[in-house]
Amino acid sequence: MEVEKVETQQQQKMKQVHLFYCVESEELARNVAAHSELITLQSINWRNFDDGFPNLFINNAENLRGQHVAFLASFSSPGVIFEQLSVIYALPRLFVASFSLVLPFFPTGSFERMEEEGDVATAFTMARILSNIPISRGGPTSLVIYDIHALQERFYFGDHVLPLFVTGIPLLKQRLHQLPEADKIVVAFPDDGAWKRFHKLLDHFPMVVCAKVREGDKRIVRIKEGNPAGCHVVIVDDLVQSGGTLIECQKVLAAHGATKVSAYVTHGVFPKRSWERFTHKNNGMENAFAYFWITDSCPHTVKAIANKPPFEVLSLAGSIADALQI
Repeated sequence: MEVEKVETQQQQKMKQVHLFYCVESEELARNVAAHSELITLQSINWRNFDDGFPNLFINNAENLRGQHVAFLASFSSPGVIFEQLSVIYALPRLFVASFSLVLPFFPTGSFERMEEEGDVATAFTMARILSNIPISRGGPTSLVIYDIHALQERFYFGDHVLPLFVTGIPLLKQRLHQLPEADKIVVAFPDDGAWKRFHKLLDHFPMVVCAKVREGDKRIVRIKEGNPAGCHVVIVDDLVQSGGTLIECQKVLAAHGATKVSAYVTHGVFPKRSWERFTHKNNGMENAFAYFWITDSCPHTVKAIANKPPFEVLSLAGSIADALQI
């Protein structure tokens, strides 16, 4: 009876969430809703006027009063940010009980500091924009972000939002435990920054830390500590752009005796189709990576790499569904 009472109390605390989404995040939104009966998908008419500016309409707006509302965003390019911000700013003003914004990939996260006078830290700019989301009846907006590039960026946000920083590493750990050689896995980090971000989440695996060192006019990847010999080595980082560093790490690890090399990044950005460098085909990189795991935080990439080894997508859907109940 006590167990049933506790379960009933927990169910009563769960929120029925109305989830809106941008066009490119529709598949992820449907997967999130499939993970929980408490999440109901809602829709927006994404249209444009003849001059190109957004002509937007929030469907079912009159029935959102007193309801918990969330929006799944994807700031994949500057061109889509304005229309999504227009909706994001409008939803909390519909007398909703609470508002949550899920932005799996914070796109300006790697531009968080100034190297010299005149540099613009656009991570701070984006944080200021999001910090001005109107407060809903339930208080500040909950902002869910996965594996932000620099942890100090949490201090860029104002008091109108409550940033919730989540990680995709549990998805990687689950996948690694499914591999037949799970007891021969070593985790490698391409630099000290990746080690600082993730080593506590992966501390039960042996580790290798790489570093870039200058030799003349070149920066060469070297192993700083650890031994990859005889093991399946998985390189872990928060994001990938061109993939050059990962390729150099793979070469060094293989030269030091790694039997296999794989990679995991939460955010597969891959501008200009740079993911093609990693596909299993006769281009010099054939089978260099046994697996390349990414999450579905960047929807355009997910579509591009579908059914293309060595890529596998580890979906954030279940994690997002859980985060919407916090």
